[in-house]
Amino acid sequence: MNQKRKAYAEKQEKEGQKVVQWIFAALILLAIIYGVWVMTLNG
Repeated sequence: MNQKRKAYAEKQEKEGQKVVQWIFAALILLAIIYGVWVMTLNG
């Protein structure tokens, strides 16, 4: 039982890290898009 719980916790941790990486990637991408958009507005 304890072994199963440990394996589950490790799996959840890995998936959590993946989600965090995706969120950071999305934020960086949005920042780049916003920067380009602001530059085109100012001409």
